Amino acid sequence: MTINVTPTQLLAVLGVVLLVLWVWRASSRRAKAVADTARKGGRLLSLTGRVLVMAGVIVGVQWVVITHRGDTVLLLVVLGLPALFAAYTLTRALTITAWDDSPRRGGRR
Repeated sequence: MTINVTPTQLLAVLGVVLLVLWVWRASSRRAKAVADTARKGGRLLSLTGRVLVMAGVIVGVQWVVITHRGDTVLLLVVLGLPALFAAYTLTRALTITAWDDSPRRGGRR
C-alpha cells in the first residue's frame, strides 16, 4: 500500500498546518492580553475600594469627634492628622525626585 501525494497536495497540507499554528498563536496572545487587562482592572477596583473604605473611616471618626465636642486638641488632631497624610502623599506624587541625565543608548550626543 503506497500513498501518492502530489506536490500541490503537500503544499496545501503545509499551508493548512501553518494557518492552524498562526490562528492558535494569535488566539493565545489575545487571551493573554485579555487576562492582563482583567488583572489590571481588578487591581484598580481593589485599590479604589480600599481608598473609599479608609476615607469612610476617617470621615466617621471626624464626624464623631465634631458632633461630640469636648476637647479642642482632639478636634485639631482628628482634622489635622489626615490632612498631614494627604499633604505628604500629594507632595511625594507631585515632586520630581531625580533627574536622569545619563547619555542615551546608541551613542547619540
